[in-house]
Amino acid sequence: MPRDPLSLPARLCLLAWDPARPGAADAARVHHLVRAGALVELVRRGLLRDDDGIATPVDLDSETGDPVLDGLLELVRESLPHGWRPWVGLHARVTFDAVREQLVAEGCLRAEKKRVLGVFPSVEYALARRDTAQALDRRVREVLAGQVPAAEVPERDAAVAVLAAAAELGCAGDPGGAGEPGTVNEPGAARGSGGARGRGSAAGAGARRRDRIAELAGRAAPAPALRGVLDEVCGAVSDETAHTKAPTGG
Repeated sequence: MPRDPLSLPARLCLLAWDPARPGAADAARVHHLVRAGALVELVRRGLLRDDDGIATPVDLDSETGDPVLDGLLELVRESLPHGWRPWVGLHARVTFDAVREQLVAEGCLRAEKKRVLGVFPSVEYALARRDTAQALDRRVREVLAGQVPAAEVPERDAAVAVLAAAAELGCAGDPGGAGEPGTVNEPGAARGSGGARGRGSAAGAGARRRDRIAELAGRAAPAPALRGVLDEVCGAVSDETAHTKAPTGG
């Protein structure tokens, strides 16, 4: 994984960044993913807690020193009480924009000023540190593939992998789905098996992946309260991902 200064939401934002389609990261699914990462990070740091399903600040004064996390913490403090799932989507774009600017400051992204139609000012963002993004991608593949026992995976690495899987990022595609060959699940191999045997192989791979994700979730959230939060935010990210992928035509 990259050096420690990159927070959980920053890592997730980089994982979702497609150099070939940089604008694709600026989408509701990624906004929700980044917000989910920020919520989990605040719980991990002891600044948010679960109070009967409500995201609740531990106190009114503590800060993390990270402007993205502190901005979200202030938003939660100043807002009406909400559960974890609503907070994944509520003003999620604000957290995404803040993380993106943070990644620019870290040198991971590059902000390029443009003019639309030669008149209207605009800013486009490009991946500046491809090696950092690639290292993240490789690590998530390794973690999900089970190359390291779940008990030996660092908690933050496990959280990144579980959340990436909930969003069905390319590095964490479903083995039973139609991802691209070369991802950790190698779906091309399953499709090439043919007939019932191929379907059985894909189903078996999917079951193994679900078991692995459950193990990693336990590693990422060893405390029952944190596990409940992780389950809730992952469910919200999965719902948004399913909505994004649902057909819109009649």
